[in-house]
Amino acid sequence: MRLAGKRALVTGGASGIGAATAKRFAAEGAAVAIADLNGDGAERHADAIRAQGGTAVGLAADVGDEDSVAAMTDRAWQALGGIDILVNNAAIPTIGTVETLAADEWNRVLDIDLSSIYRASRAIWPRFVEADGGTILNTASVAGVIGMAGQHGYSAAKAGVVMLTKCMALDGAAHGIRSNCVCPGFVETPMVNEYFDAQDDPAASRAAVNAAHPLGRMGQPAEIAGAFLYLASDEARWVTGTALVIDGGLTAGLPPG
Repeated sequence: MRLAGKRALVTGGASGIGAATAKRFAAEGAAVAIADLNGDGAERHADAIRAQGGTAVGLAADVGDEDSVAAMTDRAWQALGGIDILVNNAAIPTIGTVETLAADEWNRVLDIDLSSIYRASRAIWPRFVEADGGTILNTASVAGVIGMAGQHGYSAAKAGVVMLTKCMALDGAAHGIRSNCVCPGFVETPMVNEYFDAQDDPAASRAAVNAAHPLGRMGQPAEIAGAFLYLASDEARWVTGTALVIDGGLTAGLPPG
């Protein structure tokens, strides 16, 4: 097992990529703390892992609140006997340009999609320093690598995630702390479905997004979980500061013609 003996805290773990990552980590031998604003959903996934013989705990946490993040970190540390891997996955979608995006929506998406990573990483950092190492993994996006029309707030936040990841990698190297992020293309998750539902023609929007990926489809949460597994494992012990793009070829370049 690739994560035998490891302990992981996954935020945004009640659905989508976070849930798939927690499940995959547990299958590879890790003890997992699943945190989410939806505490009942987090506990359901923890129950499922325990039913398969794994070790998991579900936690209700608001990554937008510093006190809640501190409490989440303390509870996960106590429940698992420590933490080796932090996966900052919690995020929200938003649609709008600088002209149409309301100030409170702009502030909210930056707070949840970017500042929450600062909060959780800051909470775990001294523990990782004391332990002489740890792994921080962040969910970024292709929207943080290339521009996307109508995604100004979300794209700005995810670009910030990429740069925050790199900066933490540089500062953490002396302490054995690795920091990496994954940049998915469009993945079949509740958040992406929410994005489609907000479009004038959801079916047409979904078809266009599928076609935009050279491999002809959106990704699945398990495929992104596989990337996180690699970055969390000892196979990636010489990998830090990277933004791993997993996008079905979306950012590769222009299609033929």
